[in-house]
Amino acid sequence: MARAGLSTERVVRAAAELADEAGFEAVTPAALARHFGVQTASLYSHVKNAHDLRTRVCLLALEELADRVSVAVAGRAGRDAVAAFGNVYRDYALAHPGRYAATRFRLDAQTAAASAGVRHAQMMRAVLRGYDLAEPQQTHAVRLLGSTFAGFIELEAAGGFAHSSPAAAESWAEILGALDALLRSWPTAS
Repeated sequence: MARAGLSTERVVRAAAELADEAGFEAVTPAALARHFGVQTASLYSHVKNAHDLRTRVCLLALEELADRVSVAVAGRAGRDAVAAFGNVYRDYALAHPGRYAATRFRLDAQTAAASAGVRHAQMMRAVLRGYDLAEPQQTHAVRLLGSTFAGFIELEAAGGFAHSSPAAAESWAEILGALDALLRSWPTAS
């Protein structure tokens, strides 16, 4: 029987908060049990194991991020859409570092196919429609944007830009402009 006051949603939300405070790698059933003041076994009515707990935090973070991107890119095209998409990712990573790290958790194929990760890919492709890229260039562009956003965000989070000029925000704005220019002039053949 589930312990009174605990629910799967409450456990997962607490795990997401723990990820933001202590890092995604700190998300374990034992750590959550300490947080709730219960025995670790009490959590197993809500999550199967540490992998299941981390999977659920990943799914929550992907959903939160997809919802924010959807709102941000609505009605936008071209550079404005690319910037809105990238800014949501960067802002989310800065505000929720553990949850952002959770979005990189490797999901099995079935779980990934049913996750909000699919929405991310669909929205990225919708953003790219403004650049009139055919396949396979569109897929290459999705990978370019994703790796550029992720790389910058991870370097910034690790303090890679903290002690240099210009400020990271200025570089970010320049990068978004450069991505737009590249997408507008993308070569049509390899």
